[in-house]
Amino acid sequence: MTKPHALIAGAGIGGLTAALCLARIGWRVTLLERAPLLEEVGAGLQLSPNASRILKDLGVLARLEGAALTPSAIRIRRGRDAALLALLPLDKAEQTWGAPYCVALRSDLQRALLEAVACIPEICLVAGTTVAGFAATSEGVTVAAKQGLMRLSFEGTCLIGADGVQSFVRKRLLEPSKDTLHFSGNEAWRALVPADRVAPDMLRPETNLWLGPDAHVVHYPLRGGTIVNLAVILGKARAPKTQADAWSNAGDPQIIAARFSKWHQALRGLIASAPEWLTWPLFEHKPLSAWTAGPIALLGDAAHPMLPFLAQGAAQAIEDAAVLANALAKNPAVDIAFSTYAAARLAHTAKVQKASHQQGVIYHLAGPAAAARDLTIRALGPHRMLARNDWIYRSSQQLPASKALASF
Repeated sequence: MTKPHALIAGAGIGGLTAALCLARIGWRVTLLERAPLLEEVGAGLQLSPNASRILKDLGVLARLEGAALTPSAIRIRRGRDAALLALLPLDKAEQTWGAPYCVALRSDLQRALLEAVACIPEICLVAGTTVAGFAATSEGVTVAAKQGLMRLSFEGTCLIGADGVQSFVRKRLLEPSKDTLHFSGNEAWRALVPADRVAPDMLRPETNLWLGPDAHVVHYPLRGGTIVNLAVILGKARAPKTQADAWSNAGDPQIIAARFSKWHQALRGLIASAPEWLTWPLFEHKPLSAWTAGPIALLGDAAHPMLPFLAQGAAQAIEDAAVLANALAKNPAVDIAFSTYAAARLAHTAKVQKASHQQGVIYHLAGPAAAARDLTIRALGPHRMLARNDWIYRSSQQLPASKALASF
């Protein structure tokens, strides 16, 4: 019998993970990626246990060895004076949640996923190809695509839209009035800093979080301590004026230096050491009431664009991929399997979206409200602070995906 064939729009973290999960249940997969080269620079991500558990099952986590970091703790500090608010230990993460807590560059994780994909003949990656339209058929789905001046057509059993925040598949799947993607008022500034430019304490194997008015900073060493990944989130940012401004752009070092002129000198020194900056406006979307229509489904940022304040964007996409594959493994009727997948994920990801938004509000408090936040963090203590995320980090243990992956 002919194997079922999934077409996936987008070869980012979610799309590549979905391809691996589907191949493991006997599907053929064609990935359609509009970028000619799959490489992102300067964007770090945190792989909490709900994601690293799945990546470990797929054999991807081992491919990150040497590039990723398993931090010993999360150090939370007040921006103006570097006062320690909390030191959250992560040395027992695997014992507590069943998988490690890791940080890595997005490009390194993408490379590890691509290496795994390259080992599987049933997965075909077609780069430089833009999805231009799609339609459900009696046999599944037909996708129209463009590759330069060429027009292509692909036939598959289903289409999975894993094409990111500005998803073409989502825009075509939803009524225009329901596609409510909007600018959040926050902007991310990202940089990679060579280790020889930073103070030695910036190279501790920890994730660092600095909190201040209308901004926060996250940094941690990567690639064996040879670089520091630096992410700055600025609130009260201007909305992008054009579509081109909605993607990454060069950042002016003078702007970011001015925004942090009253923060502690250690952080100002780290910011000043960045050789260059790239900026991204951050978008969010009201939680959707449906992700699927017949043989078409959304996944990852296409389904639930969320702010990065809980570090769950990539992690939730990875969970989506595992749950979707598990649903298809249990039910060969694609529309029913997709409905099962959506039912398992809609409420959970909506909760994560809302919690991520609220976390950003808390991070960016000023004045008496910020003082109250700092007192609360200290009063809770490290273990209760970590326990607040149990519902996220343990989530895939309660989902059928984890069991299904382990059984292959």
